[in-house]
Amino acid sequence: MDLIVRGRVKKFFAALALLSIELIIIWILFFGCIIVFAYTVYRIFLVKKDTLDNNVFNYLAAHVSARHTDVMEVITYLATPEFLIPVNLILIGYFLFVRKHKWYSIQIPVVAIGGLSLMLLLKYIFSRPRPLIPLLEPAKGFSFPSGHAMMSFSFYGLLIYMIYQNVRNPFAKWTLIVLLFMLIFLIGLSRVYLRVHYASDVIAGFAAGFIWVVLSLYIVKKMEKYSERKIAPAVEESSPAS
Repeated sequence: MDLIVRGRVKKFFAALALLSIELIIIWILFFGCIIVFAYTVYRIFLVKKDTLDNNVFNYLAAHVSARHTDVMEVITYLATPEFLIPVNLILIGYFLFVRKHKWYSIQIPVVAIGGLSLMLLLKYIFSRPRPLIPLLEPAKGFSFPSGHAMMSFSFYGLLIYMIYQNVRNPFAKWTLIVLLFMLIFLIGLSRVYLRVHYASDVIAGFAAGFIWVVLSLYIVKKMEKYSERKIAPAVEESSPAS
């Protein structure tokens, strides 16, 4: 019995050693986002505590100005369907006809369409009304989770992944990654500033967006490996014998 246990422990640590630091961090963040999303749901819908939402609204109210509002409107536009749909199509076309990276051209619609579907499903499940104090025009649909926050993390998170994989210059790589993370944060902030979402909506949207990006990339990677395993034997069988 002891030998069996020791063998399993050795296999576990051997498998763990094969994981890269990056992969370990990603999975820690993945499960952390699940916990954050679940805790947010617990506080808002079960315990019904909205202290954070009220505090954030009160803080941002002191910083409302015409100039800030104009800036926030521009930032929030960067996660609207009017902006993201054509940008997604341009990226798909780029990886189909220019860069010719088949799996990137598959990842983009998988992340976009799957993220949109998941966001609509979550909004329907929780059916949280929007804040009743919009700064400008009232937004349509339900409030939880924030669609802008979720879709911005899905789309720009995918860009971060592509940059991390392909940009070789460390300074350029990390500069772009930091700027994209800042943009994601500002998009979420803009939704609360404009009072069309609660802070908890944005937090849940960020968590759900990260969860979906990791899941969708994992699924596509599995598809890619399966495709390679299916193609390789066929190529070997069709090649002439030496």
